[in-house]
Amino acid sequence: MTGVTRFPARIVLLLAASLLLAACGTVPFRNPMPQQGDRLADIPGLTREARYWGDEAPDLLLQRLRTWSPEELRDFLPTWYGKQQNYLAISGGGQDGAFGAGLVNGWTASGERPEFQIVTGVSTGALSAPFVFLGPDYDDELKEVYTANATEDLVERRLWTVIATGDALLDNRKLRALIAKYVDDEMIRRLAEEYEKGRRLLVGTTNLDAARPVVWNITYIASSDYQHKKQLIVDVLMASASIPGAFPPVLIKIPVDGRVYDELHVDGGAVSQVFIYPSTLDFSAVLKRIEVHEPFNVYVIRNSKLKPSWKPVEADIFSIASTSISSLIRTQGLGDLSTIYLLTQRDGGAFRLAYVPDNFDEEFEELFDPDYMKALYDLGYELGRNGIDWAERPPAAETGKIE
Repeated sequence: MTGVTRFPARIVLLLAASLLLAACGTVPFRNPMPQQGDRLADIPGLTREARYWGDEAPDLLLQRLRTWSPEELRDFLPTWYGKQQNYLAISGGGQDGAFGAGLVNGWTASGERPEFQIVTGVSTGALSAPFVFLGPDYDDELKEVYTANATEDLVERRLWTVIATGDALLDNRKLRALIAKYVDDEMIRRLAEEYEKGRRLLVGTTNLDAARPVVWNITYIASSDYQHKKQLIVDVLMASASIPGAFPPVLIKIPVDGRVYDELHVDGGAVSQVFIYPSTLDFSAVLKRIEVHEPFNVYVIRNSKLKPSWKPVEADIFSIASTSISSLIRTQGLGDLSTIYLLTQRDGGAFRLAYVPDNFDEEFEELFDPDYMKALYDLGYELGRNGIDWAERPPAAETGKIE
């Protein structure tokens, strides 16, 4: 659940875990998936629609756009064909995800919240995305996730003897149980219904073996007859929120030719803080193919401040490392925003950005601080209810005027 504000305690824990793992110990047994050329391995019982590499255009989509008739495309994407397009991308940000939750619920209260053909989520954004995707009926659950839980409700620290021979510093079984509680049969049924309407919920993870982003079509998986679809959806959401080194990675097991292999997936924020579609996809051509001629809207919620904060750094290894990593994540997030902005400009869309205001100065006392998250949720809610002042470009796209 990556973020860009300074999280000294979290980053120190991450670094400590990395040092310990580098120095000693064993890790859980793996049978890694052999490289499948440039393709992702197929999951038996699911088509290639289930997932695709996040850094290249999905080949199945391209095939359908090239070969299907207008009638077939209209039946497959009824909420897309010839209609105004609204997409929402929700970023990582750890407990700062409370901001996005409040913003969306306030947006509902304003009466201006649209229905989105696509919702994407990374890290904490992946955890909130199913509720946001399913609309105002899930506003109460969205609020509960970000205002009714503290660190002790979500994670536990492992014993040092376990850390030294394991794969992470923290035990996140409580977080998995929380995810599984909400991803029930009713949610899966609702997700499947939206898939039939042509709407898509997409979640990003990082495949560590390939060091590449993977985008999972959660709505397709929910609509499928795949026997283990609930477990897979929970695994994907859990993986997207698993900070490398701090939380255990998620092993996704896939049978191939009579043998069971595994893929190692972690926080989607390891490769991208927020995403909408690959730069290699000519989205203007996609929209033309489905008779969409109006500019599409891309809304982005960045669960973080964008400006760096001034804070003297102690001259010790943990302070230096934690601040450096936080800076790296912040600048990566800015780069992701710029990429989405440039894509929308290239393809004829409109970019809309909301982020944590720079004047929000609440401090947190723990990894998931309920008082901090409640304050951030309330701030987001008020901004959403009173009419969101969307930025039309990210800071990196602002130009200095010389007159």
